[in-house]
Amino acid sequence: MKLEEVDVLVIGAGPSGSVSSAYLNLQGINVKVVEKTKFPRPVIGESLIPRVMNNLDEVGFIPVIEKAGFEKKLSSRFLRNGVDCTFFFDNKFGEGWDWTWQVPRADFDHILIKEVERRGVDVEFETEVTDIQFNGSESITTVRQKDGTEKQIKAKFVIDSSGYGRVLPKLMDMDAPSLVTGNSSIFVHTKDINKPEGKEGTQITFEVLEQTVWFWVIPFSNGTTSIGVVGPTEYIEGLSETQDSEEAIRKVIQLSDHFRDRFINNDFLFKPVMIRNYSCSVSNQCGPGFALTGNSSGFLDPVFSSGVSIATTSGLLAAKLATRELNGEKIDWQTEYTDFINGGIEVFATYVKEWYNGNLQKLFFHPEENPDVKRKICAVLAGYVWNKENPFVTKHHNIIKNLAYLIDN
Repeated sequence: MKLEEVDVLVIGAGPSGSVSSAYLNLQGINVKVVEKTKFPRPVIGESLIPRVMNNLDEVGFIPVIEKAGFEKKLSSRFLRNGVDCTFFFDNKFGEGWDWTWQVPRADFDHILIKEVERRGVDVEFETEVTDIQFNGSESITTVRQKDGTEKQIKAKFVIDSSGYGRVLPKLMDMDAPSLVTGNSSIFVHTKDINKPEGKEGTQITFEVLEQTVWFWVIPFSNGTTSIGVVGPTEYIEGLSETQDSEEAIRKVIQLSDHFRDRFINNDFLFKPVMIRNYSCSVSNQCGPGFALTGNSSGFLDPVFSSGVSIATTSGLLAAKLATRELNGEKIDWQTEYTDFINGGIEVFATYVKEWYNGNLQKLFFHPEENPDVKRKICAVLAGYVWNKENPFVTKHHNIIKNLAYLIDN
């Protein structure tokens, strides 16, 4: 069987894999990317948050993305019973980017990985990892190519950025209970034929239909819009007796007071995709010779659009630490990687839980807005969940429930 040798093998060509491989390439590391699917391909997670811009900027991706002309995202709007709560990213606590993009992920992901290829990185699409064996920190990975032939790749380090494919967690039996559980989603793209003029036509919106059920609308610059619903799995499955995803999402559109007329008669660009019980986690985010990044290590919930931000932050950090290790430095992966990444994930997880139990919604839709509280929550929603100067980060376990208690009393 053919054997290749590289310094670092990256599994997955999504944003996390693109950022990590781009960084490694900039450091002169011999890196190879293998990707199971053929790009471009549709995927969920189309609303970015400003923190992701730090990562894209550090590896030099911003100029090539700007050329694509994606819709700029300056804020996030939440609606409930006609009440509007909008967070503007230029009015957040602390430093950081005050805008980002709304992107069809098929196009966005393709742009990133093609830029990685342009820089000279070897990327193999339609190449599936079927086995991996570690000998200390070195590994031998077996892959099956699109023509059915197999080969092996010897690497000094492996970064698993395989997203929902979760290659190493499955091969190494590392699944663990998620921090948040029980939700599913249906999403689709539509030609936005009734798109309003001005801000309303470009504004990303999360509309609360019930406390635990919400509807998203993400307009793109190409005239299409992503729409989707999130809720408890039993609710999502109960939308259609026959589990027909198109029937289900049309029923949700009918429930939307704000968007019903805009979308109720629209055609869909593909059959709506249903994703069941999407939350996941792992027992180990790293080990001798490997690190898991992004959704391969776990996924929370799409309500605050944290996925790509966590994915690129972890992808970039894993690449930095792997580079230092390859250069002979001893790395405390538990402290520098797992503890750091989990610190941000735990903040997001708290906000997700407080959203679904209603406490955070009480703050969002309270008639007497507190500008200081809103600025600090906005920084979290922008993805700056590692900023220890923000009390809504450092005291995340209690601060939302305490403020909700004050509202109730």
